Amino acid sequence: MLAKKLVTAQNRGENRALCLGLGMAACSMVMYFFIGITIVPLYNSSVCTKETKCQVVKANIKNEVHCSFFEGANDENIFHYPCLEVWVNFNFSGQEVMLYLTEETLERNPKCSYIPKRMENTKEVKKSVQTVAENFRKHQTAIFPCYYEPKERVTSVILSRPYQLKDIFFAFLWPSLMLIGGILIVVMVKVSQYMSVLAAWQYKTNI
Repeated sequence: MLAKKLVTAQNRGENRALCLGLGMAACSMVMYFFIGITIVPLYNSSVCTKETKCQVVKANIKNEVHCSFFEGANDENIFHYPCLEVWVNFNFSGQEVMLYLTEETLERNPKCSYIPKRMENTKEVKKSVQTVAENFRKHQTAIFPCYYEPKERVTSVILSRPYQLKDIFFAFLWPSLMLIGGILIVVMVKVSQYMSVLAAWQYKTNI
């Protein structure tokens, strides 16, 4: 009777372990799919992929310009903000090109290097632009990595890419570990079941 209870408890534990392993594998596949439709397209759509070195030459705040949050936005969705222009020495060549925060900044407004995230409050917008300008001026002698489009004539560079190869690697790391863990659990359960059957068969043979 006791042996039967132990076998039943063992079967339940094995079933739960199998469900856990299969659940981990299923979750990892969902994460793979989610990464594949969100992060990977953003990485592939980036054109400024070539890394080089830049050094700030000047950072000036010009007159206010228009910026709309969405294409085709109405007049009430158009905001004003100080236009920051940052010029850098491209790859120590003496060529001065304009620096943009990201590719999105370049697409939305090629006249300005920086676009504030929130534009509802005028004072906060001006303060944000001034802070960014001062940071560039303080680090004017610093050399930092920047990115440009290798297939085109270089007229502009960006400060940061939304996703780099290492970001893609880390994005796939956790679902990969989860998938490996799930597979190991399933394999260990199957090996345990096989060993139990083999032990039972040997026991019967010896009897």
